[in-house]
Amino acid sequence: MAVSIENRVKKAITNYKRGKIFFPSDFSKLGSSTAIRKALNRLENDTFLLRIAHGVYLYPKEHPSFGILYPSTEQIAKAIAKRDKARIIPTGIQALNKLGLSTQVPMNIVYLTDGSARSINVNNGSIKFKKASPKLLSVKSNSIILIIQALKELEEKNVNSKIKERIKQILQTEDKDIITHDIKLAPQWIAKIIKELIAL
Repeated sequence: MAVSIENRVKKAITNYKRGKIFFPSDFSKLGSSTAIRKALNRLENDTFLLRIAHGVYLYPKEHPSFGILYPSTEQIAKAIAKRDKARIIPTGIQALNKLGLSTQVPMNIVYLTDGSARSINVNNGSIKFKKASPKLLSVKSNSIILIIQALKELEEKNVNSKIKERIKQILQTEDKDIITHDIKLAPQWIAKIIKELIAL
């Protein structure tokens, strides 16, 4: 029985391209959770799969020069969010990076989410999911969410003209009605900066 489930899991995985991330729940229709985990452990022992975090498996893709190509911490976080049908919001350095305000790529990343709060160790870093406030989750524009998180990381005293110019460029692509809605949900000092930029 266990061997049969292992073969069925293996066959299901080979229907996808290498580099895909899998979770035990992806195979729930093939057997009990215990049997699925045992099957995944055996496939890991056979190096058919790589376990990149607790309960997170990679169907490895190998580069002729660089060896195994591991997914980024962000790709893993997005895969977890997709599995959980949860929304995730980048914070800190990652928010700055996504807006082009920083070249730093953090190894330890924190997301705000409407899903479960927890921490996961991956590769050489970690992913932390923290509960997002209902107020922030009510923001409609993903760009404005990133602006709010990036400015919180910088703090008001560090927001210079170069940063304001970049934020202005981003805001110019947004619908005015959405901006009007979203700035009511931002901290007061951030709302003030956005108002000043869209008025210019």
